[in-house]
Amino acid sequence: MKVYELPAFGLENLRIAERPDPEPGPGQVLVAVRAASLNYRDLMMVRGHYDPRMPLPLVPLSDGVGEVVAVGEGVERVEIGQRVLGAFTQGWIAGQATKAMRKTTLGGPLDGMLASHCLLSAEGVVPAPSHLSDAQAATLPCAGVTAWVALMDDGGLAPGQTVLVQGTGGVSIFALQLARLAGARVIATSSSDEKLARARELGAAATINYRSNEAWDKEVLSLTGGEGVDLVVEVGGAGTFAKALRCTRVGGRVATIGVLSGVKGEVDLIPILMSRLRVQGVFVGSRSHLEALCAAVSEAKLEPVVDRVFPFAEAPAAFEHMASGAHFGKIVVEVSA
Repeated sequence: MKVYELPAFGLENLRIAERPDPEPGPGQVLVAVRAASLNYRDLMMVRGHYDPRMPLPLVPLSDGVGEVVAVGEGVERVEIGQRVLGAFTQGWIAGQATKAMRKTTLGGPLDGMLASHCLLSAEGVVPAPSHLSDAQAATLPCAGVTAWVALMDDGGLAPGQTVLVQGTGGVSIFALQLARLAGARVIATSSSDEKLARARELGAAATINYRSNEAWDKEVLSLTGGEGVDLVVEVGGAGTFAKALRCTRVGGRVATIGVLSGVKGEVDLIPILMSRLRVQGVFVGSRSHLEALCAAVSEAKLEPVVDRVFPFAEAPAAFEHMASGAHFGKIVVEVSA
């Protein structure tokens, strides 16, 4: 089978290689991958910024969809011919995550989906929504589930509440779409007026260009009558965290997801204490979260936003596109038709 593997950290080292065709063992399924999508985590992994001690070589990408072409002994919940999604954390089925479960994530430390075939746990796959294309379906397991957990599971989002989404990458656009589906009001930020216009087309009630308005947290307060938002989908990291705290209402929630602007910084505890804020880290989610997301997506016929689809032979260019920050929504690599 063909795979992209990383023998050493650095995008320049990502290469196509041939590996023996795998056979599923007990409790496993073999999936012929049709499409895989990129997350910022994948870019960090390839660069060696996510875990410099990660054992190599590694097949990247945590998100993907494909067709089950073989099943191992004892597999009953999955059938040959089914189109399935691989759950990001293969060992996290439901309930609370454990440290051991964190070692079962695709795209590091487990080999990921940037390959013609992938061995997955039969318990770690979910049928893909039938109305979605392969490119759209491939975006659900990581970005989609992260947004779902931040809003619905951890966030308890209710109709009429207000959500702030930062930027227009995969998680943020999913959060915008899902928040609107739940009847919430969305405020979106970006450095691009063109992207903000597209966010309004998707249902954002208000938008802020954080490059031209550095005091965007004050603008959020103004847009909410001085009260602040109910929930912040915080993907910026250290560079945006303090402002996110300042524009969250008393008793509100900050879902901490991304590190686009850094991983370390000073934290002012006063806003958290005085406003009784709940700061919740989000590490994607379980298979049951993916199942709940797929059910909601199917019911609403929601279509994920795909920025661009790259052919398998141009996968490194997909990483470069993500690094540029020019994308709106998700970047996908088509593996097989």
